[in-house]
Amino acid sequence: MRKIYLDYAATTPADPAVIEAMQPYLFEKFANPSSIHSFGQEARKAVDDSREVTAVFLGAKPEEIVFTSGGTESNNFAIQGVAYAMQHKGNHIVTTAIEHHAITEPCKVLEKRGFKVSFVGVDKAGLVDPGDIKKAITDKTVLVSVMHANNEIGTIQPIAQIGKITRDKGVYFHTDAVQTVGHIPVNVDELNVDLLSLSGHKFYGPKGAGALYIRKATHIETFLNGGDQERGRRASTHNTPGIVGLARALELCKEKMADEARFQTALRDKLIKGVQDKISNVFLNGHPVKRLPNNVNFSIKYIEGESMLLNLDMLGIAASTGSACTSTSLEPSHVLLAIGLPHEIAHGSLRFTMGRWTKEEDISYLLANLPKIVDKLRQMSPLYEKK
Repeated sequence: MRKIYLDYAATTPADPAVIEAMQPYLFEKFANPSSIHSFGQEARKAVDDSREVTAVFLGAKPEEIVFTSGGTESNNFAIQGVAYAMQHKGNHIVTTAIEHHAITEPCKVLEKRGFKVSFVGVDKAGLVDPGDIKKAITDKTVLVSVMHANNEIGTIQPIAQIGKITRDKGVYFHTDAVQTVGHIPVNVDELNVDLLSLSGHKFYGPKGAGALYIRKATHIETFLNGGDQERGRRASTHNTPGIVGLARALELCKEKMADEARFQTALRDKLIKGVQDKISNVFLNGHPVKRLPNNVNFSIKYIEGESMLLNLDMLGIAASTGSACTSTSLEPSHVLLAIGLPHEIAHGSLRFTMGRWTKEEDISYLLANLPKIVDKLRQMSPLYEKK
C-alpha cells in the first residue's frame, strides 16, 4: 500500500545527514561534556560548536542559547522562569487564545499561584491585533508570549510589531517559534523578542533536543536545579548527540529553506485549490496569505474529522485533526473555537502539513481520494442534506 505522510507539523523524520552527525557521539565520543578529561572536552567542543551554529541561525550570541529537551520545556522555562524572576515587579502575563498547550498550561499553573493571565482573542483568520496586546498590558505585566505561527492553522503572527510594543513598555516578550524555525526566516533581533523556543524534531532533527533563546540581561529563574550546566540556567547532563543533531538539522535548513518553502507553498496552494474545487461546504482555516508554506487546515461540514482520518489512514495517508499533543481529547480544537467556528464545524477539521520528502504526486493522490471519502461519509451522516 502506498504510504504518504502529511503530518510534518506533528513531527518530522530525522534527516539521514543528522543521524550521521549524531552517531559518533553515541558510540565513540560519548563522554560527559562536564568532565575535565580529554574525552569529556571532546564532547564539550561539540556542544559549544552546536551552540555557535544555533546562535548564528537565529542571529543571537552563543551565550544566549540554552539547550533543553524540546519545545515544551523551553516554553515552560520561559513562562515560569520569567514570571517568578519578575514577581517583585508584577504578576500579570499576556498571551493569546490560540497558543499551544505548552504555553496555556503553565499559564494556568501560574494562575493557581496568584498570577493573572490575559488570553487575548484573535480574528477569524487567527491573527492577533498588536493593538489588543498593547491594551492588555498593564503596569503589572511582566511577560507577553505570542506564538510565531500557529501549529494547527498555520497563521503567522505580527511578532515584530508586537515586539516593538513590548519594548516600548519595558515588558519581556517571548515567542513560541517551534513551528517556524527551519521553515521560514527567524531572526531574534528582527522579531524584537527577548525569548524564543524551538524544538529539533520539528525541522528534521532528533526528538528530545530543543533550545531556548534568552536575550542577554533577561531576568529568568533556573528551571531545572542540580548541576551548573548551561551557565547554571538548566541543570542536567547534556544530550550531546541530540544537541549535535539539532545543530546539523539547522545547517541543512539554512541550505534548503528557501527552495523548500517555494516548493511547499506550491503544493499547499495546489491542495487548497483542489479541495475547494472538488468538495462543497469546505472552509480553509487560518489566514489565506500570512500562513506557513506547508500548512493546510480545512473544516468540512456534516462529517467528523476523526472519521476522515481513519479512512485516509486506510489508504496510507497520514494527517491530523489538529495538534498531536491533544489527539486523544474529544473536545474540538480550542484554536478553531477561538477563530469563531461552531463546535459542529470545528469537529470536522483536517490538517495536512507537508515537508522535505513530500512529492507533488502525493498531493495528487490525496486529491483523488479525499472527495470520495467525504462523499461516502456524508451519505452516512444524518446531518447531511441529500440533494
